[in-house]
Amino acid sequence: MGYVVFLDRDGVINQDSPDYIKNPDEFHFIPKSPEAIALLTRHGFDVILITNQSAIGRKMMDPSVLDTIFDKLKKGVAKAGGNITDIFFCPHTPEAGCDCRKPLPGLIHQAKAAYNIDPTQSLMVGDSAKDIECGQAAGCAKNILVATGNGEKAIKTLADKGIIPDFYGKDLFETALWIIQHVNPL
Repeated sequence: MGYVVFLDRDGVINQDSPDYIKNPDEFHFIPKSPEAIALLTRHGFDVILITNQSAIGRKMMDPSVLDTIFDKLKKGVAKAGGNITDIFFCPHTPEAGCDCRKPLPGLIHQAKAAYNIDPTQSLMVGDSAKDIECGQAAGCAKNILVATGNGEKAIKTLADKGIIPDFYGKDLFETALWIIQHVNPL
């Protein structure tokens, strides 16, 4: 596998909610995010979702409903001409102490094992400090923050920790353009 762009879901691809996205009717794409994924796909990047989904661990949603939400996401991306290679998610609550919940890099490690991914040829894109910390812990070459979702809060949290993202984009589309301009997967 060549260059991989790991994407967080809520706040990056779709509108986030403090009450969690618990059914397909609550899933709404952020404008131009499917087109951004299509742009990455056309330029030779593999796109893999890395997402915490503790609504399952909190018993707020059944795993089959999450599958339906993921299907809606994949169909919307495909309609725009893009492709999601795979989706890795953590169903646990923060208290569970698992190694797959971001900011820990367990989900990226799972993807690396499944697809023989070289972290020096991968990027992490997210809207929270934990996304950037996850990418750094996994050894991703670039860790990129988007302003959508929790981006404004995250940039301050990261600055307090002395962490500077490699790029801070206004949304996934602007970020996709930056990736294409600064990383050559072909």
